[in-house]
Amino acid sequence: MILCCGEALIDMIPTPTGTGAEGFVPHSGGAIFNTAIALGRLGASTGFLSGLSNDLFGDQLATQLSKSHVDSSFSIRSDLPTTLAFVRLVDGHATYTFYDENTAGRSLTPEQLPDLADEIEALYFGGISLISEPCADFYAALAVRESARRSIMLDPNIRPGFIKDEARYRERLRRMVAVSDIIKVSDEDLEWIVSDEASTETQARQILDQGPKVVVVTRGSAGAVAFTHDGNTVEVPAPKAEVVDTVGAGDTFNAGFLAQLASSNLLSKSKLAALSSSELISALEKGALVAAVTVSRAGANPPWAAELAV
Repeated sequence: MILCCGEALIDMIPTPTGTGAEGFVPHSGGAIFNTAIALGRLGASTGFLSGLSNDLFGDQLATQLSKSHVDSSFSIRSDLPTTLAFVRLVDGHATYTFYDENTAGRSLTPEQLPDLADEIEALYFGGISLISEPCADFYAALAVRESARRSIMLDPNIRPGFIKDEARYRERLRRMVAVSDIIKVSDEDLEWIVSDEASTETQARQILDQGPKVVVVTRGSAGAVAFTHDGNTVEVPAPKAEVVDTVGAGDTFNAGFLAQLASSNLLSKSKLAALSSSELISALEKGALVAAVTVSRAGANPPWAAELAV
């Protein structure tokens, strides 16, 4: 099983009402939630660990996970409210107002770390849950604790506008990178993390020097490239797609990548350390294919496995 660890929230999307006034429709979301949904739809055994509220929105999130065959029983339920993100659209550009203080997801602390079942082979982390405290410390502590016996994939999905204490965030990120087996970053993430003018490969290998076995860099329409600790480099193009929007593209790329590794029985730490070029290419291609389907339709609506077989 792959356990996705991180945020789930409600995006309040502006929608005209019958009277003509603008209302808001609640859509389930969050980067880690999106990846879990995509993994479940692709047929991978998937669990979800977060702080989920007992309110109506927490029930909505749990129901959506269940419908995509994701086990949410690992999550920690509480009576604190669900994080809400109200979206404002101006000329197609979205801005967000977050209501996240004292919420079920954000309020997790390292003292609440759960025991994990033996069936969990890999843990996936990322998103804004690595920024907001105290939950960021919860996820960092979980990654460090479990890294000796389970594979770790990390997609920091850097959001500079959310980071209030950059030094503190960078130190937490450094600790998580050091215990991760796979790091996935966008080209923009990579520039922020390494912050020098070196080539993409040089920047990625600086991250590999910190401990990971694989660094994957996604580059939008330019495709994805992966670098390994033993010196290999592989690259795949992005499939052609008529882009409706890019919401959830990176999240679903991660799901496709992980699902392919899982289906090929390559998620153990030892096998990740020895991935062949062909195995890595197959995982990158699956990630790119799943992302291409997602961007071809509105919102974070990842495909089911049966759709990819058509």
